[in-house]
Amino acid sequence: MATDIVAQLADSLAQTGVEEGELSYKGQGRKLNDAQSVEEMVKEIQDFEGLKALRLEGNTVGVEAAQAIAKALETKSEFKRCYWSDMFTGRLRSEIPPALNSLGDALMLAGARLTVLDLSDNAFGPDGVKGIENLLRSTACYTLQELRLNNCGMGIGGGKILAASLIQCHKKSSAESTPLSLRVFVAGRNRLENDGATALAQAFQLMGSLEEVHMPQNGINHPGVTALATAMQHNTGLRILNLNDNTFTERGAIAMAQALKHLRSIQVINFGDCLVRPAGAKAIAETVSEGLPILKELNLSFGEITEDAALAVAQAVKDKDQLEKLDLNGTNLTKSSLTVFFSDDEGEPEDDDEDEDEDEEEDDDEDVDEEEIEEEEEEEEEVESNGNKLRTFSSDVTVKCFLCEYVMQTNWFLCVQVDVTDASKTAEAFLKIASVYKEENNDIKNAVLDSIDALLKKAFTTPSFQGYSFVSSLLVLLGLIKSEDKVKPVLVVPGHLHALEHVVRQDYFPKESVAVLEAFMSRNNKAMESCGNAKRGLQSTLQRVQSES
Repeated sequence: MATDIVAQLADSLAQTGVEEGELSYKGQGRKLNDAQSVEEMVKEIQDFEGLKALRLEGNTVGVEAAQAIAKALETKSEFKRCYWSDMFTGRLRSEIPPALNSLGDALMLAGARLTVLDLSDNAFGPDGVKGIENLLRSTACYTLQELRLNNCGMGIGGGKILAASLIQCHKKSSAESTPLSLRVFVAGRNRLENDGATALAQAFQLMGSLEEVHMPQNGINHPGVTALATAMQHNTGLRILNLNDNTFTERGAIAMAQALKHLRSIQVINFGDCLVRPAGAKAIAETVSEGLPILKELNLSFGEITEDAALAVAQAVKDKDQLEKLDLNGTNLTKSSLTVFFSDDEGEPEDDDEDEDEDEEEDDDEDVDEEEIEEEEEEEEEVESNGNKLRTFSSDVTVKCFLCEYVMQTNWFLCVQVDVTDASKTAEAFLKIASVYKEENNDIKNAVLDSIDALLKKAFTTPSFQGYSFVSSLLVLLGLIKSEDKVKPVLVVPGHLHALEHVVRQDYFPKESVAVLEAFMSRNNKAMESCGNAKRGLQSTLQRVQSES
Protein backbone atom coordinates (compact mmCIF):
# COMPACT_ATOMS: atom_id res chain seq x y z
CA MET A 1 0.00 0.00 0.00
CA ALA A 2 2.80 2.40 0.92
CA THR A 3 4.49 1.67 -2.39
CA ASP A 4 1.30 2.53 -4.27
CA ILE A 5 0.99 5.82 -2.41
CA VAL A 6 4.59 6.75 -3.22
CA ALA A 7 4.04 5.88 -6.88
CA GLN A 8 0.89 7.98 -7.03
CA LEU A 9 2.66 10.88 -5.40
CA ALA A 10 5.54 10.62 -7.88
CA ASP A 11 3.11 10.60 -10.81
CA SER A 12 1.30 13.59 -9.40
CA LEU A 13 4.50 15.56 -8.97
CA ALA A 14 5.63 14.63 -12.48
CA GLN A 15 2.39 15.87 -13.98
CA THR A 16 1.82 19.05 -12.02
CA GLY A 17 5.12 20.29 -10.72
CA VAL A 18 4.52 23.70 -9.19
CA GLU A 19 8.15 24.73 -8.89
CA GLU A 20 8.67 27.97 -10.78
CA GLY A 21 5.15 27.82 -12.19
CA GLU A 22 5.77 24.70 -14.28
CA LEU A 23 3.15 22.24 -15.47
CA SER A 24 4.66 19.02 -16.79
CA TYR A 25 3.38 16.14 -18.90
CA LYS A 26 6.90 15.13 -19.85
CA GLY A 27 7.49 11.62 -21.10
CA GLN A 28 3.94 10.36 -20.59
CA GLY A 29 3.58 9.02 -24.12
CA ARG A 30 0.08 10.42 -24.56
CA LYS A 31 -1.55 10.32 -27.99
CA LEU A 32 -3.35 13.64 -28.13
CA ASN A 33 -5.35 13.60 -31.33
CA ASP A 34 -8.35 15.85 -30.71
CA ALA A 35 -9.91 18.29 -28.26
CA GLN A 36 -11.49 15.50 -26.25
CA SER A 37 -8.14 13.83 -25.60
CA VAL A 38 -6.80 17.01 -23.95
CA GLU A 39 -9.84 18.06 -21.92
CA GLU A 40 -8.17 17.27 -18.61
CA MET A 41 -4.94 18.93 -19.68
CA VAL A 42 -6.74 22.05 -20.86
CA LYS A 43 -8.55 22.37 -17.53
CA GLU A 44 -5.29 22.03 -15.60
CA ILE A 45 -3.69 24.74 -17.76
CA GLN A 46 -6.66 27.04 -17.30
CA ASP A 47 -6.72 26.50 -13.51
CA PHE A 48 -2.95 26.96 -13.10
CA GLU A 49 -2.49 30.51 -11.85
CA GLY A 50 0.81 32.11 -12.76
CA LEU A 51 1.71 29.44 -15.32
CA LYS A 52 5.23 30.08 -16.59
CA ALA A 53 6.30 26.81 -18.17
CA LEU A 54 4.61 23.92 -19.97
CA ARG A 55 6.34 20.60 -20.66
CA LEU A 56 4.88 18.52 -23.48
CA GLU A 57 7.98 16.46 -24.34
CA GLY A 58 7.51 12.81 -25.14
CA ASN A 59 3.86 13.04 -26.19
CA THR A 60 2.37 13.23 -29.68
CA VAL A 61 0.13 16.21 -30.37
CA GLY A 62 -2.25 16.49 -33.32
CA VAL A 63 -3.63 19.68 -34.89
CA GLU A 64 -6.94 19.71 -33.03
CA ALA A 65 -5.28 18.90 -29.71
CA ALA A 66 -2.75 21.70 -30.25
CA GLN A 67 -5.57 24.14 -31.00
CA ALA A 68 -7.33 23.22 -27.75
CA ILE A 69 -4.12 23.60 -25.72
CA ALA A 70 -3.46 26.92 -27.46
CA LYS A 71 -6.89 28.22 -26.47
CA ALA A 72 -6.04 27.54 -22.83
CA LEU A 73 -2.76 29.44 -23.16
CA GLU A 74 -4.35 32.61 -24.52
CA THR A 75 -4.81 34.06 -21.03
CA LYS A 76 -1.39 33.12 -19.63
CA SER A 77 0.41 36.45 -19.74
CA GLU A 78 3.17 35.29 -17.37
CA PHE A 79 4.14 32.40 -19.61
CA LYS A 80 7.90 32.17 -20.33
CA ARG A 81 9.18 28.68 -21.14
CA CYS A 82 8.09 26.24 -23.87
CA TYR A 83 9.51 22.74 -23.44
CA TRP A 84 8.02 21.22 -26.56
CA SER A 85 10.67 18.83 -27.85
CA ASP A 86 9.71 15.41 -29.27
CA MET A 87 5.98 16.09 -29.34
CA PHE A 88 5.06 15.20 -32.91
CA THR A 89 6.13 11.55 -33.13
CA GLY A 90 4.11 9.70 -35.74
CA ARG A 91 2.50 12.85 -37.11
CA LEU A 92 2.44 13.80 -40.76
CA ARG A 93 4.82 16.63 -41.53
CA SER A 94 1.87 18.60 -42.86
CA GLU A 95 0.25 18.49 -39.40
CA ILE A 96 3.12 20.19 -37.63
CA PRO A 97 3.07 23.75 -39.04
CA PRO A 98 -0.62 24.40 -38.23
CA ALA A 99 -0.13 22.94 -34.74
CA LEU A 100 2.84 25.22 -34.13
CA ASN A 101 1.03 28.21 -35.61
CA SER A 102 -1.87 27.72 -33.20
CA LEU A 103 0.40 27.52 -30.18
CA GLY A 104 2.46 30.52 -31.31
CA ASP A 105 -0.60 32.64 -32.00
CA ALA A 106 -1.89 31.90 -28.49
CA LEU A 107 1.34 33.04 -26.87
CA MET A 108 1.33 36.26 -28.88
CA LEU A 109 -2.31 36.90 -27.95
CA ALA A 110 -1.53 36.29 -24.28
CA GLY A 111 1.25 38.86 -24.36
CA ALA A 112 3.76 36.25 -23.19
CA ARG A 113 7.44 37.10 -22.96
CA LEU A 114 9.37 33.92 -23.71
CA THR A 115 12.81 33.08 -22.35
CA VAL A 116 13.01 29.44 -23.53
CA LEU A 117 11.73 27.85 -26.73
CA ASP A 118 12.69 24.19 -27.09
CA LEU A 119 11.40 22.33 -30.14
CA SER A 120 14.23 19.82 -30.46
CA ASP A 121 13.73 16.32 -31.89
CA ASN A 122 10.74 17.34 -33.97
CA ALA A 123 11.48 16.36 -37.56
CA PHE A 124 9.48 19.19 -39.04
CA GLY A 125 11.86 20.36 -41.78
CA PRO A 126 11.74 23.84 -43.34
CA ASP A 127 7.94 23.91 -43.13
CA GLY A 128 8.14 23.52 -39.37
CA VAL A 129 10.35 26.59 -39.16
CA LYS A 130 7.65 28.45 -41.07
CA GLY A 131 5.27 27.33 -38.31
CA ILE A 132 7.22 29.37 -35.74
CA GLU A 133 8.27 32.20 -38.06
CA ASN A 134 5.58 34.62 -36.88
CA LEU A 135 6.26 33.78 -33.24
CA LEU A 136 9.99 34.40 -33.61
CA ARG A 137 9.36 37.82 -35.18
CA SER A 138 6.85 38.87 -32.51
CA THR A 139 7.14 40.70 -29.19
CA ALA A 140 6.80 37.31 -27.48
CA CYS A 141 10.40 36.55 -28.49
CA TYR A 142 12.00 39.91 -27.79
CA THR A 143 13.08 38.42 -24.45
CA LEU A 144 14.11 34.98 -25.77
CA GLN A 145 17.28 33.67 -24.14
CA GLU A 146 17.39 30.00 -25.20
CA LEU A 147 16.43 28.64 -28.62
CA ARG A 148 16.79 24.87 -28.95
CA LEU A 149 16.10 23.28 -32.32
CA ASN A 150 18.30 20.22 -32.22
CA ASN A 151 17.61 17.43 -34.71
CA CYS A 152 14.71 19.11 -36.52
CA GLY A 153 15.76 18.51 -40.12
CA MET A 154 15.61 22.20 -40.94
CA GLY A 155 17.98 22.00 -43.88
CA ILE A 156 19.39 25.01 -45.71
CA GLY A 157 15.94 26.47 -46.34
CA GLY A 158 14.89 26.22 -42.71
CA GLY A 159 18.19 27.72 -41.59
CA LYS A 160 17.65 30.73 -43.84
CA ILE A 161 14.07 31.24 -42.60
CA LEU A 162 15.27 30.97 -39.01
CA ALA A 163 18.09 33.45 -39.58
CA ALA A 164 15.78 35.97 -41.24
CA SER A 165 13.30 35.66 -38.37
CA LEU A 166 15.99 36.27 -35.75
CA ILE A 167 17.35 39.26 -37.65
CA GLN A 168 13.86 40.74 -37.95
CA CYS A 169 13.19 40.12 -34.27
CA HIS A 170 16.43 41.84 -33.32
CA LYS A 171 15.64 44.81 -35.56
CA LYS A 172 12.13 45.28 -34.17
CA SER A 173 13.13 44.72 -30.54
CA SER A 174 16.05 47.14 -30.87
CA ALA A 175 13.65 49.78 -32.10
CA GLU A 176 11.84 49.42 -28.77
CA SER A 177 15.14 49.58 -26.83
CA THR A 178 14.87 45.90 -25.85
CA PRO A 179 17.19 44.19 -28.36
CA LEU A 180 16.98 40.42 -28.69
CA SER A 181 19.83 39.01 -26.59
CA LEU A 182 19.84 35.29 -27.25
CA ARG A 183 22.23 33.44 -24.93
CA VAL A 184 21.88 29.77 -25.97
CA PHE A 185 21.48 28.49 -29.52
CA VAL A 186 21.23 24.74 -30.20
CA ALA A 187 20.74 23.39 -33.72
CA GLY A 188 22.71 20.18 -34.13
CA ARG A 189 21.88 17.56 -36.78
CA ASN A 190 19.96 19.86 -39.10
CA ARG A 191 21.94 19.70 -42.36
CA LEU A 192 22.29 23.47 -42.38
CA GLU A 193 25.37 23.22 -44.60
CA ASN A 194 27.29 26.31 -45.69
CA ASP A 195 24.37 28.48 -46.80
CA GLY A 196 22.29 27.83 -43.68
CA ALA A 197 25.26 28.36 -41.39
CA THR A 198 26.28 31.56 -43.20
CA ALA A 199 22.75 32.97 -42.89
CA LEU A 200 22.67 32.20 -39.17
CA ALA A 201 26.14 33.70 -38.74
CA GLN A 202 24.70 37.06 -39.82
CA ALA A 203 22.09 36.84 -37.08
CA PHE A 204 24.69 35.80 -34.50
CA GLN A 205 26.95 38.71 -35.40
CA LEU A 206 24.06 41.13 -35.14
CA MET A 207 23.00 39.94 -31.67
CA GLY A 208 26.47 39.60 -30.15
CA SER A 209 24.99 38.11 -26.97
CA LEU A 210 25.56 34.37 -27.37
CA GLU A 211 27.06 32.36 -24.52
CA GLU A 212 26.50 28.86 -25.90
CA VAL A 213 26.43 27.68 -29.52
CA HIS A 214 25.84 24.02 -30.33
CA MET A 215 25.79 23.17 -34.05
CA PRO A 216 27.29 19.67 -34.43
CA GLN A 217 26.69 17.41 -37.45
CA ASN A 218 25.45 20.00 -39.90
CA GLY A 219 27.57 19.32 -42.98
CA ILE A 220 29.27 22.71 -42.69
CA ASN A 221 32.51 23.13 -44.65
CA HIS A 222 35.15 25.83 -44.43
CA PRO A 223 33.10 28.68 -46.02
CA GLY A 224 30.35 28.24 -43.45
CA VAL A 225 32.85 27.69 -40.66
CA THR A 226 34.67 30.88 -41.62
CA ALA A 227 31.40 32.82 -41.55
CA LEU A 228 30.63 31.44 -38.10
CA ALA A 229 34.15 32.30 -36.94
CA THR A 230 33.63 35.92 -37.97
CA ALA A 231 30.31 36.02 -36.12
CA MET A 232 31.77 34.49 -32.97
CA GLN A 233 34.28 37.34 -32.67
CA HIS A 234 31.32 39.64 -31.95
CA ASN A 235 29.99 37.36 -29.19
CA THR A 236 32.71 38.04 -26.66
CA GLY A 237 30.79 36.43 -23.79
CA LEU A 238 30.76 33.03 -25.50
CA ARG A 239 31.45 30.20 -23.05
CA ILE A 240 30.69 27.05 -25.06
CA LEU A 241 31.30 26.46 -28.76
CA ASN A 242 30.37 23.01 -30.07
CA LEU A 243 30.82 22.44 -33.80
CA ASN A 244 31.61 18.73 -33.57
CA ASP A 245 31.52 16.65 -36.75
CA ASN A 246 31.61 19.42 -39.33
CA THR A 247 34.43 19.80 -41.86
CA PHE A 248 36.75 22.69 -41.01
CA THR A 249 39.87 21.77 -43.00
CA GLU A 250 42.89 23.92 -42.26
CA ARG A 251 41.34 27.11 -43.61
CA GLY A 252 38.29 26.85 -41.39
CA ALA A 253 40.37 25.84 -38.36
CA ILE A 254 42.75 28.77 -38.79
CA ALA A 255 39.77 31.13 -39.09
CA MET A 256 38.35 29.69 -35.87
CA ALA A 257 41.72 30.05 -34.16
CA GLN A 258 41.67 33.75 -35.00
CA ALA A 259 38.12 34.08 -33.68
CA LEU A 260 39.04 32.38 -30.41
CA LYS A 261 41.52 35.17 -29.68
CA HIS A 262 38.52 37.43 -29.02
CA LEU A 263 36.78 34.98 -26.68
CA ARG A 264 38.39 35.26 -23.26
CA SER A 265 35.30 33.81 -21.58
CA ILE A 266 35.40 30.56 -23.55
CA GLN A 267 35.36 27.43 -21.38
CA VAL A 268 34.44 24.58 -23.73
CA ILE A 269 35.68 24.14 -27.30
CA ASN A 270 34.46 21.07 -29.17
CA PHE A 271 35.99 20.74 -32.61
CA GLY A 272 36.11 16.94 -32.57
CA ASP A 273 35.69 15.13 -35.91
CA CYS A 274 36.19 18.43 -37.68
CA LEU A 275 39.26 17.60 -39.79
CA VAL A 276 41.25 20.51 -38.37
CA ARG A 277 44.50 18.92 -39.61
CA PRO A 278 47.99 19.77 -38.35
CA ALA A 279 48.14 23.44 -39.37
CA GLY A 280 44.69 24.06 -37.92
CA ALA A 281 45.56 22.33 -34.66
CA LYS A 282 48.77 24.33 -34.36
CA ALA A 283 46.90 27.58 -34.98
CA ILE A 284 44.40 26.68 -32.26
CA ALA A 285 47.26 25.69 -29.95
CA GLU A 286 48.88 29.08 -30.48
CA THR A 287 45.64 30.84 -29.55
CA VAL A 288 45.23 28.65 -26.47
CA SER A 289 48.76 29.33 -25.28
CA GLU A 290 48.35 33.09 -25.72
CA GLY A 291 44.97 33.43 -24.00
CA LEU A 292 41.74 31.62 -23.07
CA PRO A 293 42.50 31.83 -19.33
CA ILE A 294 39.47 29.86 -18.07
CA LEU A 295 39.43 27.06 -20.67
CA LYS A 296 38.05 23.84 -19.19
CA GLU A 297 37.60 21.51 -22.18
CA LEU A 298 39.28 21.23 -25.56
CA ASN A 299 38.29 18.55 -28.07
CA LEU A 300 40.34 18.18 -31.25
CA SER A 301 39.82 14.44 -31.63
CA PHE A 302 39.85 12.59 -34.95
CA GLY A 303 40.98 15.64 -36.88
CA GLU A 304 43.93 14.13 -38.78
CA ILE A 305 46.34 15.69 -36.31
CA THR A 306 49.94 14.50 -36.46
CA GLU A 307 52.29 13.90 -33.58
CA ASP A 308 53.98 17.30 -33.67
CA ALA A 309 50.62 19.10 -33.81
CA ALA A 310 49.30 17.06 -30.88
CA LEU A 311 52.42 17.88 -28.87
CA ALA A 312 51.91 21.56 -29.68
CA VAL A 313 48.40 21.35 -28.26
CA ALA A 314 49.66 19.54 -25.16
CA GLN A 315 52.31 22.21 -24.67
CA ALA A 316 49.70 24.96 -25.12
CA VAL A 317 47.47 23.76 -22.27
CA LYS A 318 50.18 23.07 -19.71
CA ASP A 319 49.50 26.28 -17.77
CA LYS A 320 45.70 26.16 -17.98
CA ASP A 321 44.87 25.66 -14.33
CA GLN A 322 41.14 25.18 -14.93
CA LEU A 323 41.49 22.66 -17.75
CA GLU A 324 39.58 19.45 -16.97
CA LYS A 325 39.48 17.62 -20.29
CA LEU A 326 41.67 17.43 -23.35
CA ASP A 327 40.59 15.06 -26.12
CA LEU A 328 43.09 14.16 -28.83
CA ASN A 329 41.69 10.73 -29.60
CA GLY A 330 42.47 9.51 -33.08
CA THR A 331 45.80 11.33 -33.28
CA ASN A 332 47.96 9.99 -36.12
CA LEU A 333 51.50 9.02 -35.11
CA THR A 334 54.25 8.02 -37.47
CA LYS A 335 55.45 4.93 -35.61
CA SER A 336 52.43 3.43 -33.92
CA SER A 337 48.75 3.89 -33.27
CA LEU A 338 48.34 6.14 -30.27
CA THR A 339 44.60 5.54 -30.50
CA VAL A 340 45.04 1.99 -29.19
CA PHE A 341 46.15 3.47 -25.88
CA PHE A 342 43.73 6.32 -25.64
CA SER A 343 40.46 4.88 -26.97
CA ASP A 344 38.33 1.77 -26.77
CA ASP A 345 36.13 2.49 -29.78
CA GLU A 346 38.54 3.40 -32.52
CA GLY A 347 37.44 2.36 -36.01
CA GLU A 348 38.29 2.65 -39.64
CA PRO A 349 38.90 6.26 -40.73
CA GLU A 350 36.04 7.59 -42.79
CA ASP A 351 36.56 9.13 -46.19
CA ASP A 352 35.35 12.70 -46.30
CA ASP A 353 33.74 13.09 -49.69
CA GLU A 354 32.24 16.40 -48.72
CA ASP A 355 35.65 17.88 -48.11
CA GLU A 356 36.84 16.72 -51.52
CA ASP A 357 33.79 18.24 -53.19
CA GLU A 358 34.08 21.61 -51.54
CA ASP A 359 37.81 22.01 -51.57
CA GLU A 360 39.48 20.47 -54.63
CA GLU A 361 42.07 23.20 -54.69
CA GLU A 362 43.71 22.21 -51.41
CA ASP A 363 47.28 20.96 -51.54
CA ASP A 364 47.87 17.27 -52.13
CA ASP A 365 49.87 17.00 -48.93
CA GLU A 366 46.66 17.62 -46.98
CA ASP A 367 45.06 14.42 -48.30
CA VAL A 368 44.65 11.44 -46.01
CA ASP A 369 47.33 8.82 -46.53
CA GLU A 370 45.08 5.80 -46.23
CA GLU A 371 47.89 3.31 -46.75
CA GLU A 372 49.82 4.81 -43.86
CA ILE A 373 46.79 4.66 -41.59
CA GLU A 374 46.21 1.01 -42.53
CA GLU A 375 49.81 0.20 -41.70
CA GLU A 376 49.44 1.88 -38.34
CA GLU A 377 46.26 -0.02 -37.58
CA GLU A 378 47.97 -3.32 -38.37
CA GLU A 379 50.36 -2.66 -35.50
CA GLU A 380 47.49 -3.05 -33.03
CA GLU A 381 47.55 -6.61 -31.77
CA GLU A 382 45.42 -9.00 -29.79
CA VAL A 383 46.82 -11.81 -27.66
CA GLU A 384 45.11 -15.09 -26.83
CA SER A 385 45.16 -16.04 -23.14
CA ASN A 386 42.98 -18.69 -21.55
CA GLY A 387 40.65 -18.48 -24.54
CA ASN A 388 40.02 -14.75 -24.11
CA LYS A 389 41.07 -12.01 -26.49
CA LEU A 390 43.00 -9.38 -24.59
CA ARG A 391 43.59 -5.80 -25.68
CA THR A 392 47.23 -4.79 -25.63
CA PHE A 393 48.45 -1.25 -25.35
CA SER A 394 51.23 0.03 -27.56
CA SER A 395 54.62 0.15 -25.89
CA ASP A 396 56.30 2.17 -28.62
CA VAL A 397 58.77 4.73 -27.34
CA THR A 398 56.95 7.49 -29.25
CA VAL A 399 53.76 6.84 -27.33
CA LYS A 400 55.55 6.74 -24.00
CA CYS A 401 57.45 9.90 -24.66
CA PHE A 402 54.28 11.64 -25.75
CA LEU A 403 52.49 10.63 -22.57
CA CYS A 404 55.49 11.49 -20.44
CA GLU A 405 55.90 14.92 -22.05
CA TYR A 406 52.27 15.76 -21.46
CA VAL A 407 51.75 14.36 -17.98
CA MET A 408 54.92 15.85 -16.57
CA GLN A 409 53.76 19.28 -17.69
CA THR A 410 50.09 19.10 -16.74
CA ASN A 411 50.11 16.56 -13.91
CA TRP A 412 47.13 14.71 -15.31
CA PHE A 413 46.62 12.34 -18.18
CA LEU A 414 45.79 12.81 -21.82
CA CYS A 415 42.48 11.91 -23.43
CA VAL A 416 41.25 9.43 -20.79
CA GLN A 417 37.98 11.14 -19.99
CA VAL A 418 36.95 9.44 -16.78
CA ASP A 419 33.72 9.73 -14.88
CA VAL A 420 35.12 8.94 -11.44
CA THR A 421 31.66 8.17 -10.11
CA ASP A 422 31.85 5.04 -12.29
CA ALA A 423 34.14 2.59 -10.50
CA SER A 424 34.59 0.26 -13.47
CA LYS A 425 35.61 3.09 -15.82
CA THR A 426 38.03 4.35 -13.20
CA ALA A 427 39.58 0.88 -12.96
CA GLU A 428 39.93 0.71 -16.74
CA ALA A 429 41.57 4.13 -16.83
CA PHE A 430 43.99 3.12 -14.07
CA LEU A 431 45.13 0.07 -16.06
CA LYS A 432 45.47 2.04 -19.27
CA ILE A 433 47.79 4.55 -17.65
CA ALA A 434 49.72 1.89 -15.73
CA SER A 435 50.33 -0.12 -18.90
CA VAL A 436 53.04 2.30 -20.07
CA TYR A 437 54.88 2.31 -16.73
CA LYS A 438 58.58 1.66 -17.19
CA GLU A 439 60.63 0.85 -14.08
CA GLU A 440 63.98 1.73 -15.65
CA ASN A 441 62.87 5.14 -16.98
CA ASN A 442 62.32 7.57 -14.12
CA ASP A 443 60.67 10.23 -16.26
CA ILE A 444 58.03 7.87 -17.60
CA LYS A 445 57.61 6.15 -14.23
CA ASN A 446 57.06 9.41 -12.38
CA ALA A 447 54.72 10.72 -15.07
CA VAL A 448 52.57 7.61 -14.88
CA LEU A 449 52.46 7.58 -11.07
CA ASP A 450 51.60 11.29 -10.91
CA SER A 451 48.80 10.71 -13.37
CA ILE A 452 47.45 7.74 -11.41
CA ASP A 453 47.58 9.72 -8.17
CA ALA A 454 45.61 12.54 -9.78
CA LEU A 455 42.96 10.10 -11.00
CA LEU A 456 42.56 8.05 -7.82
CA LYS A 457 42.75 10.96 -5.40
CA LYS A 458 39.87 12.53 -7.27
CA ALA A 459 37.99 9.22 -7.26
CA PHE A 460 38.42 8.33 -3.60
CA THR A 461 37.55 11.84 -2.46
CA THR A 462 34.33 11.84 -4.50
CA PRO A 463 31.47 11.02 -2.09
CA SER A 464 29.59 8.84 -4.58
CA PHE A 465 32.66 6.79 -5.55
CA GLN A 466 32.41 3.13 -4.49
CA GLY A 467 35.84 1.90 -3.44
CA TYR A 468 34.84 -1.74 -3.17
CA SER A 469 33.40 -1.68 -6.69
CA PHE A 470 36.66 -0.21 -7.94
CA VAL A 471 38.67 -3.03 -6.36
CA SER A 472 36.25 -5.64 -7.70
CA SER A 473 36.47 -4.21 -11.21
CA LEU A 474 40.24 -4.15 -10.94
CA LEU A 475 40.34 -7.83 -9.95
CA VAL A 476 38.09 -8.72 -12.88
CA LEU A 477 40.20 -6.81 -15.38
CA LEU A 478 43.37 -8.41 -14.02
CA GLY A 479 41.79 -11.84 -14.51
CA LEU A 480 41.80 -12.69 -10.80
CA ILE A 481 38.04 -13.17 -10.55
CA LYS A 482 35.37 -13.92 -13.15
CA SER A 483 32.73 -11.43 -14.15
CA GLU A 484 29.07 -12.27 -14.59
CA ASP A 485 29.00 -9.65 -17.34
CA LYS A 486 31.73 -11.48 -19.29
CA VAL A 487 34.15 -8.57 -19.09
CA LYS A 488 37.36 -9.33 -20.97
CA PRO A 489 40.48 -9.12 -18.80
CA VAL A 490 43.47 -7.15 -20.01
CA LEU A 491 46.88 -8.53 -20.75
CA VAL A 492 48.61 -8.09 -17.40
CA VAL A 493 52.01 -6.39 -17.64
CA PRO A 494 54.48 -5.56 -14.84
CA GLY A 495 53.49 -1.90 -14.99
CA HIS A 496 50.02 -2.76 -13.71
CA LEU A 497 51.44 -4.35 -10.59
CA HIS A 498 54.18 -1.77 -10.01
CA ALA A 499 51.55 0.99 -10.20
CA LEU A 500 49.24 -0.90 -7.85
CA GLU A 501 52.11 -1.34 -5.42
CA HIS A 502 52.52 2.43 -5.40
CA VAL A 503 48.79 3.02 -4.95
CA VAL A 504 48.31 0.79 -1.90
CA ARG A 505 50.94 2.81 -0.04
CA GLN A 506 49.10 6.09 -0.55
CA ASP A 507 46.91 7.74 2.08
CA TYR A 508 43.96 8.04 -0.29
CA PHE A 509 43.72 4.26 -0.77
CA PRO A 510 41.46 2.64 1.87
CA LYS A 511 43.30 0.19 4.09
CA GLU A 512 40.32 -2.18 4.19
CA SER A 513 40.84 -2.83 0.48
CA VAL A 514 44.44 -3.90 1.01
CA ALA A 515 43.39 -7.18 2.62
CA VAL A 516 41.11 -7.96 -0.33
CA LEU A 517 43.91 -7.40 -2.81
CA GLU A 518 46.37 -9.43 -0.75
CA ALA A 519 44.01 -12.40 -0.61
CA PHE A 520 43.65 -12.56 -4.38
CA MET A 521 47.26 -11.72 -5.19
CA SER A 522 48.43 -14.69 -3.10
CA ARG A 523 46.74 -17.09 -5.51
CA ASN A 524 48.51 -18.69 -8.43
CA ASN A 525 47.35 -17.18 -11.68
CA LYS A 526 48.61 -17.80 -15.21
CA ALA A 527 47.82 -14.26 -16.22
CA MET A 528 50.65 -13.01 -14.02
CA GLU A 529 53.31 -15.59 -14.83
CA SER A 530 55.28 -13.05 -16.83
CA CYS A 531 55.21 -10.54 -13.96
CA GLY A 532 57.08 -12.54 -11.34
CA ASN A 533 59.20 -9.80 -9.78
CA ALA A 534 56.44 -7.20 -9.96
CA LYS A 535 53.96 -9.63 -8.39
CA ARG A 536 56.33 -10.51 -5.55
CA GLY A 537 56.99 -6.84 -4.91
CA LEU A 538 53.28 -6.10 -4.75
CA GLN A 539 52.60 -9.04 -2.41
CA SER A 540 55.38 -7.92 -0.07
CA THR A 541 54.06 -4.36 0.02
CA LEU A 542 50.50 -5.54 0.64
CA GLN A 543 51.64 -7.63 3.60
CA ARG A 544 53.69 -4.76 5.01
CA VAL A 545 50.84 -2.26 4.69
CA GLN A 546 48.52 -4.70 6.42
CA SER A 547 50.90 -5.23 9.31
CA GLU A 548 51.40 -1.49 9.72
CA SER A 549 47.69 -0.88 9.91
